[in-house]
Amino acid sequence: MDIALLVLGFILMLVGILGSFLPVLPGPPVSWLGLLLLYLTKAVPDDWWMLGITLFFALLITVMDYVIPAMGTKKFGGSKAGMWGTIIGLLIGLFLPIPGGFIIGAFLGAFIGELSNNIDQKRALKAAFGSFLGFLTGTFLKILVTVFYAVLFFWKAIEYGSELFTFS
Repeated sequence: MDIALLVLGFILMLVGILGSFLPVLPGPPVSWLGLLLLYLTKAVPDDWWMLGITLFFALLITVMDYVIPAMGTKKFGGSKAGMWGTIIGLLIGLFLPIPGGFIIGAFLGAFIGELSNNIDQKRALKAAFGSFLGFLTGTFLKILVTVFYAVLFFWKAIEYGSELFTFS
């Protein structure tokens, strides 16, 4: 049973890191579930403080991921159309066969979204930059947290590896 929890936890870690880039997956909470599964094994002792603190940060970053882009967009004079354009551009950019396609797509999406809001190109460019900057900040924070959780996961898995991989 411990091996199944370990493998499923590892998969959730990978999905959580991927969720840092994809707006449809909540990366930090998914990675936290991977940590939880590791702590549910018989080999790793319960540490409810650590799980509670990491859950708090997973939820905080998830909420901030919605607030930061809105703040960036608002600060640079953008609109909801720019924020939606960022998300749509990101998704389209993921499938572009160029390096950094999701970054280019997110920026172009924000710009096109702002232009669709009937504002001039200069203001649209400024607002798109704000929306894009907010998106990058949120993404960076999610990557930071999910990679930290993955490091914690592997550290504990290695620390208790002899107990995890004992078949009896």
